[in-house]
Amino acid sequence: MEKKRFNDLIKEKLGNINLIVASNREPVSHEYFGKKIKAVKSVGGLTIALEPIMKNLSGTWVVYGGGNADKTVSDEKGRIKLSEGEESYTLKRIFLNKKDINDYYYGYANSVLWPLCHIVYVKPVFNSAQFLTYDDVNKKFADSIIEEIEESKYYCKSNDLNNISDVSGSDEAVNFTPSENVIWLQDYHLARCAKYIKEYDENIRISIFWHIPWPNPEIFSICPEKHELLEGLLANDLIGFQIIYHCQNFLRTCEWELEAQVNWSDYSVTYKGHKTWVKPFPISVDANYLHHFAKSRETNKIIDKIKKNDEIIGQSYEYLAVSTDRIDYTKGIVEKLKAVDNMLENHQELIGKFVFVQFGVPSRVHINAYKKLNEEIMELVSDINWKYGTSEWHPVAGYFKQLELEVYLAYYRLCDIMIVSPLHDGMNLVSKEYIMSNTDYKGMLILSKFAGSSKELYDSFLINPFNTECFAEKIYEALMMDKEEKETRITKMQNIIMENDIYDWAYNFLAALYFI
Repeated sequence: MEKKRFNDLIKEKLGNINLIVASNREPVSHEYFGKKIKAVKSVGGLTIALEPIMKNLSGTWVVYGGGNADKTVSDEKGRIKLSEGEESYTLKRIFLNKKDINDYYYGYANSVLWPLCHIVYVKPVFNSAQFLTYDDVNKKFADSIIEEIEESKYYCKSNDLNNISDVSGSDEAVNFTPSENVIWLQDYHLARCAKYIKEYDENIRISIFWHIPWPNPEIFSICPEKHELLEGLLANDLIGFQIIYHCQNFLRTCEWELEAQVNWSDYSVTYKGHKTWVKPFPISVDANYLHHFAKSRETNKIIDKIKKNDEIIGQSYEYLAVSTDRIDYTKGIVEKLKAVDNMLENHQELIGKFVFVQFGVPSRVHINAYKKLNEEIMELVSDINWKYGTSEWHPVAGYFKQLELEVYLAYYRLCDIMIVSPLHDGMNLVSKEYIMSNTDYKGMLILSKFAGSSKELYDSFLINPFNTECFAEKIYEALMMDKEEKETRITKMQNIIMENDIYDWAYNFLAALYFI
């Protein structure tokens, strides 16, 4: 959907909604570099997907402010206006202490909910005290959202009709009520937030989009706080998941744990008199923007620079494979490296000709499982390079720092294959970013069957990352694929993404929430 069409539909169908989004991660943090303050953009899939929507709707985005200069640049209520002109939105930060961060984020969110929902055989570390902090932080988010609602009510009541019309574009703004606020929570960090907002006003439209998988009932049943989490989620009017399978898991969980009334004909749950709809909304990317930016002057300049002097790879090659992941045990990085090893073992004619580059951004390094993962990755990279490398060539290069988007897009255009191999993933937007930036039809996507995007990008090379031998052979087959077949497959996948881009996703979700 074109951006203008999205804006027109929002105005035509939804009127003047006051959109308030809440997420743990902020789209932009402010950091001190010496005495200067710089804005640092997040590369996370959630924030990349949502920012275009917030700009177009001039919404308010409530986040945890984690940058060391965030307080300095924000006003007394944690607010800062991002971007200028029509495409701007308000970022409202809440600030947490070290105990909050440790117990809510590193503790309950990422040592319990993350491994619980991603079935990759990492054991959750349950801690009831950390759940209490998680719940308390959810209430802080709710209080911040309620403050925004209260201020918007005051603004509309204290302005005259002309001023209100100027803001909304419609005289109907004089009938502004709390129910015209639309609250959109994001992800597993905020499972309890809706409960506290509904206690403030049960008529507020509120929803959550759960970006990660939802496990089957048997897995979820081991969680000590399962009832509290489900009751918090069922305070929402709409819960969105990436694919229908996750919706089905959630509905079965509600039947199993709460004996709630589940209507399978319309995918809804009625619990304690409140009805919650549960629907699939596969998230996407700003397809047109990525396609054009990949061909932009900025990206072409970087491509030319890489060709002349590639500081990251630093060696010659005939075949280039690339991956971009957050360093996380769900992303299948270890399994990917083992497949590369196996491929080189079976196809030694590629020794000296093939290079695999793993781009990664370290995360959650305070958690033991992540520390062990980093050590295992480094050890594998070293072993593979020792096994096959020469004085002038080594098969694996790792670059574990955040890069600008145009740098990633440059490597996406240059590579022969992109490997996206999560062990379990809600969607995985890197796969879609790669397809839309493959403007030269040079490369091919190798994609895990356990990524939500595999349900749409079925013309990619689908693999089971646990099956090392088959995974390795798919890498080789993709490298050897002729350009004509690549172009046919990539074109089909680009069309699929264009038909359901980030604006389609946002409109479909907001329309479903608004009209239920």
